[in-house]
Amino acid sequence: MILYEDNHLIAVNKPFGMPSQGDATGDESVFDWVKEYIRVTYNKPGNVYTALLHRIDRPAGGVLLLAKTSKAAARMSKQFQEKKPRKTYYAITEQIPDQKAGDLKHFLKQIKGKNIMRAYNKPVDAGKESHLSYQLLRANGGRALIEVQLKTGRKHQIRVQLASIGAVIVGDVKYGQSKFLPDRSIALLAKELSFVHPTSKEEITITAPLPDTEPWQAFK
Repeated sequence: MILYEDNHLIAVNKPFGMPSQGDATGDESVFDWVKEYIRVTYNKPGNVYTALLHRIDRPAGGVLLLAKTSKAAARMSKQFQEKKPRKTYYAITEQIPDQKAGDLKHFLKQIKGKNIMRAYNKPVDAGKESHLSYQLLRANGGRALIEVQLKTGRKHQIRVQLASIGAVIVGDVKYGQSKFLPDRSIALLAKELSFVHPTSKEEITITAPLPDTEPWQAFK
């Protein structure tokens, strides 16, 4: 589960279906797991400092970065606010997009009373500007493996923006798929995260492996 660790940061391969942080379900979160891992591994009494630096949707998986010190948390939070880290995602979609590569720019707004976002082509009240670029890596059996470079970090952004061009992520019932994957995950993986280390200043790139399960296996 751990992909990278030093005195300041820890990155994990978030399991599909596990929340990044605690929610109303009370299910164990990545934040809880990391905090307990640090407490047990390093025999730390009392409250263990841990800070979640960004989030990944519960049904998705991949690279998730947390800070182990307040100094690292402050410096990395600034990087994320300034959109400096490079986020690369892989998505498997039920349809092959008409264009093999492109830039998508929308204004995303949450539907009132629902945990669903809607993409608009023009500015709307309370809509947040959202931008990503994508390219088709492979097609197999009518499905597509798509690489996404995330330029902004909006709620459900990749899911709703790909769905807006007719490329719904496999298993994503919320945005147009007819059925869940068996484990109720969606085929969306935070594949790679690149950033400048908060203390050493070196460029760090952390990569998650492709899952061994379907539908990922078909694209290995």
